[in-house]
Amino acid sequence: MTNIEDEYEALIQFLYLAPVGLAQLSMDGEIAMINPISAQLLMPISPDGNLTNLFTTLQSVAPELRHLCVEFEKPYGMVCDSLRIQLDAGVVGKSDPKMLSLSVLKLDENRLMAVLSDVTLQVKRDRLLKQNEAWFNAILTGIHDYALVSLDKNGYIENWNASIGRVTGYQREAVVGLPYSVFYAHDAITPDRLLDRLCEADKNGWALDEGWRNKADGSRFWGSTMITPLHDLKEVEQEIHASISLSLESAYCLVIRDITDKRDANENFRKATYCDYLTGISNRRAFFEGAELEIERLKRSPRPLALIMFDADHFKSVNDKFGHPAGDAVLRHLSAAMSSTFRQVDLVARIGGEEFAVLLPSTDFKNANAVANRLRQYVESNVVEYDGISIAYTVSGGIAMMDASLTGLDELMKRADQALYVAKTSGRNRVECWTPSLDNKE
Repeated sequence: MTNIEDEYEALIQFLYLAPVGLAQLSMDGEIAMINPISAQLLMPISPDGNLTNLFTTLQSVAPELRHLCVEFEKPYGMVCDSLRIQLDAGVVGKSDPKMLSLSVLKLDENRLMAVLSDVTLQVKRDRLLKQNEAWFNAILTGIHDYALVSLDKNGYIENWNASIGRVTGYQREAVVGLPYSVFYAHDAITPDRLLDRLCEADKNGWALDEGWRNKADGSRFWGSTMITPLHDLKEVEQEIHASISLSLESAYCLVIRDITDKRDANENFRKATYCDYLTGISNRRAFFEGAELEIERLKRSPRPLALIMFDADHFKSVNDKFGHPAGDAVLRHLSAAMSSTFRQVDLVARIGGEEFAVLLPSTDFKNANAVANRLRQYVESNVVEYDGISIAYTVSGGIAMMDASLTGLDELMKRADQALYVAKTSGRNRVECWTPSLDNKE
């Protein structure tokens, strides 16, 4: 008996002195033991300041956690390993976004062990490293199927090169004199975003992105697009492929690579890291990272930026009446409707249980309101078919516009949340816009 008590005492001591956050849970998330580091990390996000259930505490920032634990059928093992949880957006130029890492181990049929740590600085370093690796990969690997294009200072294609035809099928008259967005889908890039890429190339030495690219025959391919500034034309002419002619006005070089054969591996990584497990749209982490970048662009080159927060009305009653699988079907239906309603350039994400956000670059309030109501009307007029039953539901929305008085995304989200609250307390199934009069209301 003494040995058991000694082992238990040693376990308690380890739990409290461990350099990471540790918590022992029941299978429904109830916290049995928790050490000070876990409490320190979790207390700021606890909805009621009471750390009794880990699933409830993390519901707004990691809605998938409960589902992952419930669906884990093995008698023991790793439920999730280093799940990244983004808590806030940070303040551009002042503080980095707060990021936690969570691992959950199933000990037996009744107990879980959670390990928490603050990985804010590590995530920042990893992001910079991935940018560097992507740049080197774009230059050093697979350079056999690429289009090489020279651009003027405004991003317009200056000269014809045979590689353009080889990769995209476009002929000289179809591209020369047009912006490089000709290779993108019409709703995948805005005129502002086109110039943003040039500014990012000037600032960082390159601008790199991946996505679907258009071919002249209407088909598409998965392409990696890199833009580099031409600071020293004579040196560049000696180093770049001899078949391209760069004029004295050339300001940038654009390289488009067809990496369709690598898309599956890239997509698998992207989905695991940046997609919501249930709906397939962007997750909370992807939303915060994308929004942070968009706000940086706005500060450099002012333009309208709208945020819409959506919430499925009376969602708890859907779960209570039809069950959680039916509730999941509703969330998937809403996500699909949002994906088809908004542009590719818009950032559509699930950021909580039944809470969604859409960031709309270069969009004023009038257009944001119009597309938000378009989604609302679509949802109202379409039911979800699940397991032989028809489920009708509605959504409410709150709109906020970024302006100079806001320091970052957190304040913009607070305004959109205030507008959403008004929509829900005014009868639901409606869209409201933030006004200064809402600042003192909850």
